Amino acid sequence: MSAVQERALSDGTVWLSPPTEADIDTIVACCQHPSIGEWVTIPVPYRREHAEAFLTDLVRPGWAGRSPTWAVRAAQDGPVIGMIGLEAQDVSAAEVGFWLVPEQRSRGLMSRALGLVCAAGFDPATLGLQRISWRAFVGNHASAAVARRNGFHYEGMLRLGSTQRGLRRDTWMAGRLHTDSGLPAPEWPI
Repeated sequence: MSAVQERALSDGTVWLSPPTEADIDTIVACCQHPSIGEWVTIPVPYRREHAEAFLTDLVRPGWAGRSPTWAVRAAQDGPVIGMIGLEAQDVSAAEVGFWLVPEQRSRGLMSRALGLVCAAGFDPATLGLQRISWRAFVGNHASAAVARRNGFHYEGMLRLGSTQRGLRRDTWMAGRLHTDSGLPAPEWPI
């Protein structure tokens, strides 16, 4: 698998750029929100060393390994308000993961961010993916709504399908193919 060139994405309302050391304190502050720790597989409590390891161990090598991560911002040079990334499953598929601070929810920012990431992921000049998967712990209706709005088709529930801090949890699954329209997907039971 060849590396992905680091690049920013924007639609003029939301800006995505690779997080840097300058974002560490903001990432730590964001990850203090209980709702993020409830739904995301981050350490709790989240400390500065966790953000440093996130940048060193995941973000930097991720771009080289076709697993790009972007900080979500509400302005071009604004602070981090969320995170979104693709984790390569193989050369033609990846899984998306994301979080957004509570104060910025219900504004459509994460839906826009996911649209940008899907467009980049499916673009033959960027990653050329054929499939992007999404999963979330059962009960994460906000994440499910973002995925559904971006054309992800619900594919079922895995009983105790994921782990979070050593505990197994039921997991919802969905996927979007490069041939899907990206319009809201019908028939989500949740």
